Amino acid sequence: MDHAIIKAVIADMRAYIKNASIVDRHVVFEAQANYVITGIRQCGKSFVLYKKARDLVDEGADWNDIIYINFEDDRLAEFVREDFSDLVEVAEEISSNHPIYFLDEVQIVDDWASFARRLKDQGQRVYITGSNSKMLSREIEVKLGGRYLSKEMTPYSFAEFLSSKSFSLSKDIALLSSEEKGKLNGLLKEFFTWGGFPALNDYSDKRGYLESTYQKIYIGDIATRNEIRNIRSLRVLYKKMAEVLKDEVSYTKLFNVMKGIGFPVSKDTIIDYISYAEEAYLIFELGNYYGSFEDKETTPKYYFSDNGLLSLFLNGKEGQMLENLIAVTLHRAVKEDLYFIKSSKTGIDVDFYLPETGLAIQACYSLSDLDFDREVDNLVKLSEAMPSPLRLVVVTYEQKKTLNYRGKTIEVIPLLEFLLNCNSLF
Repeated sequence: MDHAIIKAVIADMRAYIKNASIVDRHVVFEAQANYVITGIRQCGKSFVLYKKARDLVDEGADWNDIIYINFEDDRLAEFVREDFSDLVEVAEEISSNHPIYFLDEVQIVDDWASFARRLKDQGQRVYITGSNSKMLSREIEVKLGGRYLSKEMTPYSFAEFLSSKSFSLSKDIALLSSEEKGKLNGLLKEFFTWGGFPALNDYSDKRGYLESTYQKIYIGDIATRNEIRNIRSLRVLYKKMAEVLKDEVSYTKLFNVMKGIGFPVSKDTIIDYISYAEEAYLIFELGNYYGSFEDKETTPKYYFSDNGLLSLFLNGKEGQMLENLIAVTLHRAVKEDLYFIKSSKTGIDVDFYLPETGLAIQACYSLSDLDFDREVDNLVKLSEAMPSPLRLVVVTYEQKKTLNYRGKTIEVIPLLEFLLNCNSLF
């Protein structure tokens, strides 16, 4: 490839990074490790690399050492595997000391992993991003032979969202003025409805932006990449999954639902479509802690990775939106140690259970007498069935109180408090 084009791409990216407005994502990198950063499209992976590049310069690197290539740049549309050698030549030519490579969306180029392994084996510093199934952490470990650490990014947490809005919570919520509380509650409603994609701050038509992002995910990262022709069935399936968000879902149930509305797709196709959505980070699943191994594999619950994407399918479904946001927050914090509980034998039905930390959580938009048995009684039954004490929590949108029931203490906390202090629950 023409070296002048590569130099122009690097120079333009360097100028952009120097002036970019960056929200600190609290991502910690080991000093001498190389990284692959994955996550859903538009979640801010590139800005994490921008921040890392600026940090390296602050620590003593020269800007000429920052070799940042965005492979989605149209000037690199014809970039192929053989052109990686040209990239190295350009990097060595312009670097003042030792080049530090930032390879953004490198999965676009075939056999990128061979190049990444070669750079690491030569002792180079490398940071890589990617959005789709070719960049799944479990596959990266195989492709890169353990040479890189992987880190999964998500859209903003609520704390990061507040930072992006220049809202500082330097004091206790109770000490905020009425004006500050009003603004904070408004930001909570915005985050609850539209989610945490970083670029949303730049758009007044938030639904339009989310629809465009979703189109890129399900058409580009899912349909096109997996050569799916029946795109309409794909979209309808994901819509139906959103509508049954609070329930465990079997492939048979989804098969029957799709068939009943005139979209007869096979169970194998449904399994594939769900797998593709997980690979693109559109959804994630939770298993049933009480279920058999087979049940954990076939009747999980599915949640969308961001409330904004879920809002495209739901209208006036605050309960589902609340549960999804709680699931996203917990999943970001603990990853593997997260389940739901549904047992026909014991009758226990609990939304979230974290066995290693002894925490059980129910999601309830507004706790009333009608909800008491479903939310509180199930928590107490679970606690009574466990050998060790549990912390029992009901997350509502705005209620806060402490309940005592059958000798157990149940904390009812508002969503705002949960989002800001989630880690303190563990």
